[in-house]
This record gives sequence, C-alpha cells and structure tokens, in this order.
Amino acid sequence: MTTAEKIRNVAIIAHIDHGKTTLIDAILRSGKVFRENAAMEERVMDSNVLERERGITIKAKHCSVAWKDYRINIVDTPGHADFSGEVERVLSMVDSVLLLVDAAEGPMPQTRYVLMRALRLGLKPIVIINKADRKGADPDRALDQTFDLFLELGASDVQADFPVLYGSGLEGWMARDLDGPRPEGMEELFETIVDYVPAPNAIDGAPFLMQVSTLAWSDYLGRIGCGRVLQGQLRKGETFRRIRTAWAPESRSDGDFIVVEESQEQAVRLWVTEGMERRDVDNVTAGDIIWLSGPQEITIGDTFAAAELENPALPPLEIEEPTVSMFFLVNSGPFAGQEGRAVTIRQLRERLDKELRTDVALRMEELDRADGVKVSGRGDFHLAILIEEMRREGMEFCVSRPEVITRRDGAGHLQEPLEQVLVDVPVDFQGPVIEKLSRRKAELVSMEPTGINIVRLHFEIPSRGLIGYRNEFLTDTRGLGILNSRFIGYTPWKGDISSRTRGSLVSMDRGECTSYQLENLQVRGTLFVRPLDRVYEGMIIGEHCRPNDLPCNPTKQKAMTNHRSATKDSTVVLNVPRTLTLEAALEWIDEDELVEVTPQSTRVRKTILDAELRRKSARKLSQAS
Repeated sequence: MTTAEKIRNVAIIAHIDHGKTTLIDAILRSGKVFRENAAMEERVMDSNVLERERGITIKAKHCSVAWKDYRINIVDTPGHADFSGEVERVLSMVDSVLLLVDAAEGPMPQTRYVLMRALRLGLKPIVIINKADRKGADPDRALDQTFDLFLELGASDVQADFPVLYGSGLEGWMARDLDGPRPEGMEELFETIVDYVPAPNAIDGAPFLMQVSTLAWSDYLGRIGCGRVLQGQLRKGETFRRIRTAWAPESRSDGDFIVVEESQEQAVRLWVTEGMERRDVDNVTAGDIIWLSGPQEITIGDTFAAAELENPALPPLEIEEPTVSMFFLVNSGPFAGQEGRAVTIRQLRERLDKELRTDVALRMEELDRADGVKVSGRGDFHLAILIEEMRREGMEFCVSRPEVITRRDGAGHLQEPLEQVLVDVPVDFQGPVIEKLSRRKAELVSMEPTGINIVRLHFEIPSRGLIGYRNEFLTDTRGLGILNSRFIGYTPWKGDISSRTRGSLVSMDRGECTSYQLENLQVRGTLFVRPLDRVYEGMIIGEHCRPNDLPCNPTKQKAMTNHRSATKDSTVVLNVPRTLTLEAALEWIDEDELVEVTPQSTRVRKTILDAELRRKSARKLSQAS
C-alpha cells in the first residue's frame, strides 16, 4: 500500500483544445502504463464516442502513473465552458494543478476561470507552456501573459512563484528550459510534480472522512461516489455515516451551512484507479482518490464519515446553476418512428431521469402539457451533447429553441446571464464582427493585436445575444475567426435583441423533392434539402431571402408535353444545399419552430404543421398583444 507521503494528486486544467488529453497520452506512455507492444489510441482518456469525434473532454477522467516509488493520480478535466462545474469539484480532490497554456494562443477565457478557481483554493499551480514546437508559437509571450494573469487574479507571492515547463504533449517531451537539448519523455515533468506538489494533507490514524466530488452510475450497483479520503481508512463492508449539507438561508456569504439529511450506510465495493482502470480493493486509506458504492442516494458534496467522528459535516460543494433551457417534446411529425424509436413522454422522462443521476448541472421540469418536459443546462452546447447522445441511442423526439433563464435580484429587477467573449479574427473582418455583436447588445471591452494581421476582441454580451450568431460569425469571417465564450455572472436585462432577420421556406405538401421545383425555389433563398429528400407539410426546407415565411411546394413536378425536350432536366443546376448540424439547427430556428431529431436526420419544422392552424394561432397572439 502506498502511504500518503508517496502520493501526488494533481488535475490538468486549461482552455479547450490546449492539449490536456494529448498530454496525458504522453504521460501514460512515459509512465509505461501500457505494454511496449500494446496499441495505444490517441486521446485514450476520451473514452466517449462524442469526445473522440469532437476532440473535447466532456466528463472528468481519472488515471494514475507509478514513477519510481511514487503514485501520481491525475485528473483530466473538461475545457469547454459548459462543463466548467466539473473542474470546480475536481479541484477539491487534488493538491496542485498543471495549468496548460497554448504557446501560440496564450491564456484564453477558460484559462482565466480555472486558474481563478485554483488560486482561490490556495493551490500552487505548475505552468506548462504546451505546443512549444508548433508554427507561430511564442513561449516567452505566452509565459508573460500567464504571469500577468496570475497577478491580475490576486495570486499570492508563493503562488506567483510557479515552476515552468515547456514542451509538446503530441511529441511527448517536456523540459524546464527551451535553450538546452530537447529531452525525451516526461521525466522532468514527473520530477517537478514530485518535488513541487505537496503530499496529501491526510491523517492516517484518525477516523475515516471523505467528501464526494464526482458521480458515476452502474445499472447493477446504482450511484457511485468519487472523492479523496481526507483521513483514516475504510474497509469493504464497514458502516459509515452519510451526511448531506446545504447552505443556511441568508448566510451563504458567511460560510454557514446546515445538515439536511443523515443516514447509516455500508461500503459495498471500493475501487482505486491504477493506470486507466478501476481496481477493486478491500480497504482504502488517507490520501487515496477512491470510488465507493453502497448508499442508494449519493449526491455531490455528501460527507462520508466514521460513526465515532464528532461534527464531521463538511461544507457543500458548489453546483453550477443552469443558464439555458429548452423543451424536449414527443415527435408528432408524419415521419415519426420511421428512422428510429418514437418515444412516448414516459420513455422521454425515464431517459432524462437516468441522465440526472450523474449530471448535477441538469434540471428537468414538468410542463402543463402531456407531450413534453422542460430541460435546463449550463449552455446550449451542454444540452446539444445530451440530445446527440439520445439520438445515437435510437430515440426520436423534438426540441425547441434554447432560451436563457432569467432571475430577479433582491430589488425585484430582472437579470439575465452574461458571457465574456474573446474573438481572434483577421483585421479585415473585425468591422462586421463588431457591428453584428453590437446589435446583439455586446460591449467591446478591449482589443489588441495578437499576431500578423490578427486582432483579439474582448466583449461582454448577454447569453441570448450569442444564440444564433456562431454560424453567422463563421460566414462573416470566412471561417478564419475563432470565438470563445464563458459564463461570468448575471447582468440587468439589456432589452430586446433582434433575432434571425430572414424567414423560412415552409413546405405545403408531402412527398419527395423534385429538382425541377428546387431550381425554382433556390432563387428565393438558401435550401436545406436535395432532390428526392422526403418532406411533409409544415417542414422547413430552406431559409427565405426576406423576413417573412414563404409557403412553397418542393414536390411539384414538371408538366410533360410532347413539345418539351426529353433531355431538358439534364440542364438543371442546383446550388449545394446548406447542411444543418444539430447545433446549427438549434441556433437557427425561431420561437415557433422545432428541431426534429432522429438517428438518421436532423430536420427543422414549424411547431404547428397545418398552415391554416398556424394562421389562426398567429391571429390570436396578435390580438392578445
């Protein structure tokens, strides 16, 4: 058994795509976690199919490496802002962090956020200037910006005196100095971790105590809690107290909390992480990061303590509040059940309940209707990942346009979520970006050059101002711009924001699209469909070039006569239609429209399919207003 003095617990934190998971690949190779002749995939920690496809980490992952007589436990954290709550909780389990900064991009919005959290907890980071060998890299500039960020965030003298390593996770090397010969492997990183990261502040002989930081689920064992053992030890089969706490009303700022639930539980199974795998153990001890099953109900922040420990309750951990919501509805379209499993409202609730077991940032509310529920999350990307997972399980359903969640302050004033946005864009395109974001109530905070002909724009904008903008941004910058955002708090309501300025091309009939009619319709806007695609009444087949909706019949066929040439159709030339991905469709739709999600297709449609009923509904709304 490894004693606490020989354990090092660290988390890797960074902005999205700065190389966290790729660095862990190099660490695992250098730590000989796999056999020399074993095949090892890239980004091995991204075990989820969606993580591998999108190149991002969605859930925090654990691994461990044995180096000399030390055990180094490493946690790979998400980089996307919608999953930042995972980072906050993981930091409660570790004693230091590896802060990765891209040598070309420097600190980005999420870098600021995760570093701020680490500094507030008193952790002393190790800074890694990653991708030091990439084209356009400027390690010295990236380090200077990182040091300025430390000072800006109020780092103490000890925290600001951080060790620095340079290297490339992709190439698998790390060095303390770029001027010397390039070393092979991660030996200098391991040495820095062992020398600089403190051993867990754990008390071996005291009664058992730990706090749950993350959750997992097993269909056979139920909820599984993960956390670090703060003191003592626990054996399989032993009983302990489970204590749930909450912030005392009106006293959260003072750090006061209350015990809301307490029960006697038993440790049914215990695991620790070795390499990439969880290993069953009979007992765990102070300093270990463990997984535990037994209690039927486990939530984030629960305290597990020995029965004899007096006043063991620990303060609750922060759980991020949702900022965006949308409706999940039963698919009522004519094609329901033809491309997947058309779920009932009961099946929809059951699937969302399953997700709620481990995703503490998700919320589900019942509606005053029998065909759907309201689901809230940290952002539209958070909810889009859930929708994508559900469709890959074979489910068919519909979702509405994302809407921000507002709240009232103490004086009763309406508030809405606020985002910090950093835009890296060629100088030639900065004008359209500033103009479009200004229309969406964005305020330009600063701008600075970051490279040859590249400028970085810093905005603060209401979250609803970004809904529907990202695709427009790519068009305005010809795909050369990079936009990053993160939630920073709430701001007073900014007033109405103009949404989509173009209407929809709405099908009036059901059938297969014809090239003859699509050729006529493409002059009216941008099409989403191709010849022979199936459509139905109320389905949206394209974007109109004008603000109003345009009813049309894409299934109309050419009237044939003996005066027409037999080869006339061969001269039809159609523009390439726009392919709507799930995220693009969620951004594009308007308030009276839905996205129909199936395992094979992503369609957009009107909420009310019948044209006459839509007109009556619009008339009622206009009279009511």
